Amino acid sequence: MGVWLNKDDYIRDLKRIGLCLLIVYTAVLVGSYQDFYSLLGVSKTASSREIRQAFKKLALKLHPDKNPNNPDAHGDFLKINRAYEVLKDEDLRKKYDKYGEKGLEDNQGGQYESWNYYHYDFGIYDDDPQIITLERREFDAAVNSGELWLVNFYSPGCSHCHDLAPTWREFAKEVDGLLRIGAVNCGDDRMLCQMKGADSYPSLFMFRSGMAAVKYNGDRSKDSLVSFAMQHVRSTVTELSTGNFVNSIQTAFAAGTQLRLSGMLDGLVNVGRMNCDTQDNLCKSLDITTSTTAYFPPGATLNNKEKSSILFLNSLDAKEIYMELIHHLPDFELLSENTLEDRLAHHRWLIFFHFGKNENSHDPELKKLKTLLKNEHIQVGMFDCSSSPGICSDLYVFQPCLAMFKGQGTKEYEIHHGKKILYDIFAFAKESVNSHVTTLGPQNFPASDKEPWFVDFFAPWCPPCRALLPELRKASTLLYGQLKFGTLDCTIHEGLCNMYNIQAYPTTVVFNQSSIHEYEGHHSAEQILEFIEDLRNPSVVSLSPTTFNELVKQRKHDEVWMVDFYSPWCHPCQVLMPEWKRMALTLTGLISVGSVDCQQYHSFCAQENVQRYPEIRFYPQKSNKAHQYHSYNGWNRDAYSMRIWGLGFLPQASIDLTPQTFNEKVLQGKNHWVVDFYAPWCAPCQNFAPEFELLARMIKGKVKAGKVDCRAYAQTCQKAGIKMGGGHKRISQKCKSQSSKEQPALARWKVGTDSSKIVL
Repeated sequence: MGVWLNKDDYIRDLKRIGLCLLIVYTAVLVGSYQDFYSLLGVSKTASSREIRQAFKKLALKLHPDKNPNNPDAHGDFLKINRAYEVLKDEDLRKKYDKYGEKGLEDNQGGQYESWNYYHYDFGIYDDDPQIITLERREFDAAVNSGELWLVNFYSPGCSHCHDLAPTWREFAKEVDGLLRIGAVNCGDDRMLCQMKGADSYPSLFMFRSGMAAVKYNGDRSKDSLVSFAMQHVRSTVTELSTGNFVNSIQTAFAAGTQLRLSGMLDGLVNVGRMNCDTQDNLCKSLDITTSTTAYFPPGATLNNKEKSSILFLNSLDAKEIYMELIHHLPDFELLSENTLEDRLAHHRWLIFFHFGKNENSHDPELKKLKTLLKNEHIQVGMFDCSSSPGICSDLYVFQPCLAMFKGQGTKEYEIHHGKKILYDIFAFAKESVNSHVTTLGPQNFPASDKEPWFVDFFAPWCPPCRALLPELRKASTLLYGQLKFGTLDCTIHEGLCNMYNIQAYPTTVVFNQSSIHEYEGHHSAEQILEFIEDLRNPSVVSLSPTTFNELVKQRKHDEVWMVDFYSPWCHPCQVLMPEWKRMALTLTGLISVGSVDCQQYHSFCAQENVQRYPEIRFYPQKSNKAHQYHSYNGWNRDAYSMRIWGLGFLPQASIDLTPQTFNEKVLQGKNHWVVDFYAPWCAPCQNFAPEFELLARMIKGKVKAGKVDCRAYAQTCQKAGIKMGGGHKRISQKCKSQSSKEQPALARWKVGTDSSKIVL
């Protein structure tokens, strides 16, 4: 139900314990504690794949199935299983980093699978470098990167998925460099699989930006998969001859090596073929006497003086040719200190910053960026920080990285903190250039800015931080003109982060002149928008001891309050918070809703006898005892359940009708009436009762609202045309068998006779 507080009664006794003993006790605690990262043997920077790999290695070693004679095996395995369950989940990992284990529920990692599952079914493709395991947070960015993707949606327990796995690995090696091969574990990401139409396993889908996903329904052999993939590869091979060698205009499609090579080099290099049997003179002029591959860089001709620039390759293998050519393609334009500001002010640029050497050469595939970003009107360049350290220092660039400049010089830019791979960089550039997220530092930090800012304090090594950044970009686009967004790297600007007491990453804060509000919700664009809207129009009043006394204890005679006593580290409190705010929005004008932070006001909460978190209380009206309240003990803490509970304490606005008053006031009276016919034992009737009271308040002064108890006055209900199924006994049977569908009868009478009744 909640997290119980420890009593403070022992504090007086603890003070009597000697300092030496206290130090020894603390040392024992520290020595016996091992954090989740240490348990799995990974660093705090570990990726999801690295966490899975580390856990699998330990699971195979420590599983109770493999250690039947070890009485501690079950307990030891639960520890690593709990660590894995928390660290694999972005939200739980953030809470753990910020609050430790006290910010988590106790039931994570309480169940585990057999040893065989971890050996055969767990992390099927984690050890295959050609296969990229995609998760929900990165899926859309990957498949919309402009590259071709074939993705395998599988389930660990599916035998057909395991049958396909060896073929899928061979296929991935075969087409490496031609298209991206992905895999999605539907056991972990069931929602993603459902969203993408994977209703059976394995399901294979082809994705490319701007193209509807294509499902593969063919034979699951390597050759069939290669044939399917080649149908979607963009490839053009030109038949070359003496007449068109310089200006080729005739296009033809080729197969095998030529077709694959054309697909791999799509947008980078034009691919042609020449038949030396029919083009003997042309081949002789190039000194070609056997099958070979030649690369003609820009400006190359058949002139003897220019032939030296032609690169001849002793291979006909598509992948070997591709890897050789990609290294020989020209690098991005190198910008100088004199031209940087002017170029960035007039165009949108993705800039690679390096220090004395071209870091871009580490992954030659990044040269594809120039072609991929052409349609986004983004130019790609490089800048050497060793030649102009002052410029890089002003941009907070102290190590090799890349940044997106948005056409406003060096004022508006965002540094990339994701994976240094093609699809991730492309997705970043495409999102960043159209968003409004700015890299912050001491010079432009908005501490006293008149406009409101949403600031993300983060560390580049933190995986939840990297997962948040795309959501910030979405939110910045939706809130453009209303709120500015910025990111502050705490590994560089440690002093600023310490000034604002940043203790975990990511920590997101809204600065609105003198007001500072920390965001504690889920890191999604939608929930960030909800948070901002709530800041503008708060549905929940943050109460201090002073305001609690003024607003709640000294409330007006007809005023009522619902108050949540919580602590930020408490996991049930964190789950409750968004539901509490949604509930408050539905109670506007009826019930005042507040919250008290018991971590900040610990003594006050103890004084109010708050013994657990969260503690939800209703403070009613018309009470001589200001301290009187009702505690919520319901199992469900969703907005609807708590709303119904709170409304149940409001004074009744409708009128209870008897047969006599029904006849006199409704049938013979002069007012319009809306009447609820109900049975006290009927659950749908009970759920509807608070809603009917809301209706009664809304129409007060215009239409009268009344209620008739059909268990007590069955004849009145029958005469009113309410079909009861032949008596209340039969009604009871019907309500029990169809409780989810049964509704109380609602009717409206116009002024006049009962013939004017309208059943609602």
